[in-house]
Amino acid sequence: MKFLKKLLKWIVILFGLLIITLYIFDYDYLLKAVRTIYGKGHKTAYLEDYKVFDNRTIEKGTAQPWNLHKDYNTVKETETLTTLNNDKGTIAYLIIKSDSIWFENYYDGFNKDSKSNSFSMAKSMISALLGKTIMEGKIKSLDQPVSDFYPEFSEGLAAKMTVGDLSSMASGLNWDEAYYSPLSITTRAYFDDDLKKLILGLKVVDEPGKSYKYLSGSTQLLGMVIEKATGVKLSDYLSDNFWRPMGAENKAFWQIDSEESGLEKAYCCIASNARDFARFGKLYKQHGKWNGKQILDSAFIVKSTTPRFAESPEYGYGWWLANHHDKKIFYMRGHLGQLVIVIPKDDVIIVRLGHRVELPKDMEIEPHSPNFYTYIDEAYKMMDK
Repeated sequence: MKFLKKLLKWIVILFGLLIITLYIFDYDYLLKAVRTIYGKGHKTAYLEDYKVFDNRTIEKGTAQPWNLHKDYNTVKETETLTTLNNDKGTIAYLIIKSDSIWFENYYDGFNKDSKSNSFSMAKSMISALLGKTIMEGKIKSLDQPVSDFYPEFSEGLAAKMTVGDLSSMASGLNWDEAYYSPLSITTRAYFDDDLKKLILGLKVVDEPGKSYKYLSGSTQLLGMVIEKATGVKLSDYLSDNFWRPMGAENKAFWQIDSEESGLEKAYCCIASNARDFARFGKLYKQHGKWNGKQILDSAFIVKSTTPRFAESPEYGYGWWLANHHDKKIFYMRGHLGQLVIVIPKDDVIIVRLGHRVELPKDMEIEPHSPNFYTYIDEAYKMMDK
């Protein structure tokens, strides 16, 4: 008994020392990581983790339900699609033809109103917010320097960094885009209680505007610029300018770093559903018009869905780009395979949400997941029946 008491005493002491050490060396965010993610058996962020974080509400207005196609759900999934959906833990798969839902299915206990994490699909929404601030004159253009909003970036290479560089992933920031390392800055950002301090501590180490490099920190800084330019929280700005006008059927939640700071994780983490995520695909497919009203500039959308750099044709301004079977495609993409795929030529939108995805073997050679192509190919097989 004495031995057990002594052992317990030392365990408590060592645990206390570990916690103190984490605070001393500024790794205390790992405590939140264990509490919210790792301690729940996950190796990375997961679809319903919004429930264990602080959030701000994206309010909805009058709902505008999607039309159901006259052939709604008359065709079953292909065998290949069913196998892929089961293997990769798909929770939602939709095919929208001519702005009507032609097929939809939900899995693993999810339904049309179930919320799940957008992850980096939020980057496309941040790009839309950028376009809106430019329309309203609150940001002059894509070429406006970031230093106009944050003087912390007014010296050296940082002085050359523009809001367009942030949106097109050409910021030159020193950021490590590693999702599974608990010590990477990407992981720190996910759990840090003061994102603003973290982001303003970044340095510009490569000349901005010269080449593409995907960095979530770029979008986080862009979100901060938009908030400063508008004087409005990102959740409210998104609600007022897109969520309400586009008739989202459900309110959504946007993760914030903490209740005290209240800064949205601009690079990720909007909890919503497949139908409401798809509205952004429809808006961009319609060149920024919604119910006859131009809520986003069409020229901005063209620029957003066009590669900025010839050597990096997979990315525009906040949107992923592809060409498959001679069809131009632009799409929203998030961690674990969240997808809103827009194929303008055929007036088709494909939405896939889920727990897992097959990663490209070499992002520099092939930036798109093999599953991305399969979700498209199997949708076309279904539509051709």
